[in-house]
Amino acid sequence: MSLRDEAAELDAMDPLAGKRAEFDLDPEVSYLDGNSLGAPPRGVAPRMAEVIGEQWGGRLIRSWDEGWWDAPERIGDRIAPLIGAAPGQVVVGDSTTVNLFKAVVAAARLNPGRPEILVDAGTFPTDGYIAESAARMTGHSVRRVPVGALASEAGSRTAVVLVNHVDYVTGELHDLPGITAALHAAGAVVVWDLCHSVGAVPVPLDDAGVDLAVGCTYKFLNGGPGAPAFLYVARKWLEDFDQPLTGWAGHADPFGMTPGYAGRAGISRGRTGTPDILSMLALDAALDVWRDVTIDQVRAKGLALGEFFLRCLDELVPGARVVTPASRGNQISVAWPDAKAAMGKLIARGVIGDFRPPEVLRFGLAGLYVRYADVLRAAEELRALG
Repeated sequence: MSLRDEAAELDAMDPLAGKRAEFDLDPEVSYLDGNSLGAPPRGVAPRMAEVIGEQWGGRLIRSWDEGWWDAPERIGDRIAPLIGAAPGQVVVGDSTTVNLFKAVVAAARLNPGRPEILVDAGTFPTDGYIAESAARMTGHSVRRVPVGALASEAGSRTAVVLVNHVDYVTGELHDLPGITAALHAAGAVVVWDLCHSVGAVPVPLDDAGVDLAVGCTYKFLNGGPGAPAFLYVARKWLEDFDQPLTGWAGHADPFGMTPGYAGRAGISRGRTGTPDILSMLALDAALDVWRDVTIDQVRAKGLALGEFFLRCLDELVPGARVVTPASRGNQISVAWPDAKAAMGKLIARGVIGDFRPPEVLRFGLAGLYVRYADVLRAAEELRALG
């Protein structure tokens, strides 16, 4: 059987094939960049028209008491099952960067007397920037350590460890439960960055005993460009969670306008300023695509897409160097000379992925809408680049 016939058969048998119709995608384009920006679910546009025309336009300020004000917690509870969290531990709002700052500073305050913060050496740059800034504020030092060495490097001086679940360049999936347990044994509080895993792979936060976590919603959750991020605080820490951005929305009596700050109970303490309602309700609509699908189904599809893509590369682009290891998220990364120019050519040919300088092409395998025909086409177009 040819690869083309096999792709057609796999697409015909795919139990998630019907989900693609819930997204607004050009049928002539193979979109493999959901690990950077997810595709738009069709339900978002009509929901936003209703939000703008009826809620904002019709109800005006009354909408704050009719669902807007509680949206951060309500939508957080919709994300919670996708990251293995019980209700009441996830709040939506602000950006990933802002939530990272909250989480790292709060984690340091939860673990006093230890002067060091460890950071995943291969982390997305903003994580490192934020860790350095948080360290200056709290009087800590920062040390960058490869993920594989975190357990052995953490010790009595380590207050906080910030680590990524999936490496943003290579797509490597790290052992969240095992690393968390090892770091807890060293007495550290652990903060996980879930940006490249939420909506792609199962994330067992509660079962693994994770302390705090953050993640974005515009990648595999398809919330749209600039969609608000989320913050997870384990139930055991909610009462002592002392985040540094004590804005009015996290106040125990936000409309009391008192001069002193008192934090709200529970996860609402993680809120800072006025919720970004339009983008938040766009995310709420985007999450509707998960109503009849599980993260395990999406993970199984992502792994199957990856295996087929690797076979296509082996047959069509022999010698191509895949930098993604066997333990991976739903992303395949391929080393390629002048990756920026190469990806530009692929995009011009209808295969949209992205790159990381100087020589990594990234292909996101979003199980909700990527077809086997899409990954075959990517391999065919790579072969055409020569």
